[in-house]
Amino acid sequence: MSDSVTAAEAAAAQADPATEAPVEPAAEPEDDPAAPAPLHVDRTPTGNAEVDARLERLADADHLATDGHVEVYEDVHQGLRDVLTALDARPGPPAPARHPTTAPR
Repeated sequence: MSDSVTAAEAAAAQADPATEAPVEPAAEPEDDPAAPAPLHVDRTPTGNAEVDARLERLADADHLATDGHVEVYEDVHQGLRDVLTALDARPGPPAPARHPTTAPR
């Protein structure tokens, strides 16, 4: 066998790129471990609209890479803390007054 290149092979190697079939990029593997993937965690409604809205925000993490999850989790955590704090701030019914003549026990 000869290691020399024939004229036809040289011409084929320098062929016009416009006439060549386009080279398709290699397909990405379907199981890319670095790609965002839904966690498929069920979020059961609590019946409290504010809490449910915060929990639905967790679904945003399904579309982010792992390093983006922290921002979503911190946002949800802060939102839930705000909802709990608001519960403490709401005025409730007044405490029952003691009769002035009753001594504390």
